[in-house]
Amino acid sequence: MEPLILPVRGLHPQIPESTFLAPNCTVVGDVSMGEGCSIWFNAVVRGDVNFIRIGNEVNIQDGAVIHGTYQKHGTTIGNQVSIGHGATVHGCTLHDRVLVGMGAIIMDRCIVESGSIVAAGAVLTEGTHVPAGSVFAGVPAKKVKDITPELMAGEVERIAKNYGIYASWLRSDADTSAR
Repeated sequence: MEPLILPVRGLHPQIPESTFLAPNCTVVGDVSMGEGCSIWFNAVVRGDVNFIRIGNEVNIQDGAVIHGTYQKHGTTIGNQVSIGHGATVHGCTLHDRVLVGMGAIIMDRCIVESGSIVAAGAVLTEGTHVPAGSVFAGVPAKKVKDITPELMAGEVERIAKNYGIYASWLRSDADTSAR
């Protein structure tokens, strides 16, 4: 089984060799990724109706959906961003070193500044602004606290680093089984 990579309206995804693509992920259309990214099982990155720009060392975990709004809002994701299992990131901007928890929803025109966490299950309604170094949780999501250096190192940075390691395991095992 191979990842599903499709052009749309003549726009082909730009995916570096250093990106890990799980066998059943989908990447479509006007998508460009930086180095060292990973797109996990059943994740969908759909640049069919607007652009998706993804920085370096971004992990888009199992079942997550990245999309935009036709003729209105593309999606921009910075460097070292982790998007948790089953999250939806739609027509918004995530700056560097952001953690999006499992099942979170981030809607159009939201901006999540660097070094922030959107908690698992949180819903950022349209146009929500998350200041740098904040934790937002709830439905609708609100600021619940500031990020401590321990939380930044223990969660945001650790998860981003670990997904690079996990991808290397799968690459290594795939290389071994191909021989």
